[in-house]
Amino acid sequence: MAAWMKMYLISTGIFLCIDAIWLGFIARGIYAKYLGYIMAKNIVWWAAGVFYLIFMAGLLFFVIEPSVRTQSIRYALAAGAFFGFVAYATYDLTNLATIEGWPLFVTVIDLIWGAFVASSTSVLSYMLINRFM
Repeated sequence: MAAWMKMYLISTGIFLCIDAIWLGFIARGIYAKYLGYIMAKNIVWWAAGVFYLIFMAGLLFFVIEPSVRTQSIRYALAAGAFFGFVAYATYDLTNLATIEGWPLFVTVIDLIWGAFVASSTSVLSYMLINRFM
């Protein structure tokens, strides 16, 4: 259990750093431009935190731990991209289907981002866990 928790903390730290760059600098203007009309004035931090906890548990369970166990960085890369794509598609395609005016552009950007951030997190986690654990 202690090893799993270490892997969880390593991978969550990596994910949060990458996602902070995305949300704080790169995509900030995109979301404001396309979603400003429905964005909350105040972020509901507990909900964001629960998302991160659940997403990272899934990424660790389905991608990172199996890639470390089988010593396959290719699995980390491919399965991480697929996991992120599926998770972000769940959110964005549901919004596209149910929220009037939800921008297709945001959906496409988010699907690419989900695949990238999960794959990058998986590969970097794989590398750090193999080096230091």
